[in-house]
Parts: sequence; C-alpha cells; structure tokens
Amino acid sequence: MTAQEKADLARRACEAHKAAEVAVLPLRDTIIADYFVIAAGRSRIQVQALADAVEEAMSAAGVRLGHREGYEAARWVLLDYGDVVVHVFSEEERRFYALERLWGEPVPARDS
Repeated sequence: MTAQEKADLARRACEAHKAAEVAVLPLRDTIIADYFVIAAGRSRIQVQALADAVEEAMSAAGVRLGHREGYEAARWVLLDYGDVVVHVFSEEERRFYALERLWGEPVPARDS
C-alpha cells in the first residue's frame, strides 16, 4: 500500500466517525513522513474513538502501527505509520498547534 493510499484510508476512517476538519498534508522534502493526516474530535471520547477507528482500518488493511502517543489524555493522539503520521486533536489543541500553517496546505480528498 502506498503512502497516499494509507493517508486516504486514515482520512476516510476519520470522516466516517464524524471528525471535524480532516486534512491530508503532503510533506515535501522532509524525513518525517510523506503525509500528515490531521483531524479533530469534539470530546475526549471522540478523539479516542477516532484514533481507534484509524487503528482498526489500518490494521484491517495490513498496515502496522509503529507508535502511538497521547491516547490516554486524548488531547493530541499521534499514530505513527512510518510514511504516514495521523494526528487526532481535540478542537482546542488543533487550533492552538495549527499544523497546516506550519507544514503547508492540505491536498483535496481523493476517494478510490
């Protein structure tokens, strides 16, 4: 599975669980990852549910999670899939960190 396919899969999982403002950012010329997927939940429970949904979708597709951070606090959950990093924020944390401003403009959704 390509990095773009993984990013699209994570985006769809977030959208299916009513995430706010889902964005996919291509990271050009970085060693961090090929894509960031960014989403927000309206509550601690929704943030965890979004992270769970991404993990379940990726696992079902055979994509292995490298690292998960922040799940218990559920303010900013980071799911590291190597070439794709998923950030699930609370709405407040998303506004504060504003990753799109730091890393560039999101790419339009592309369903396959």
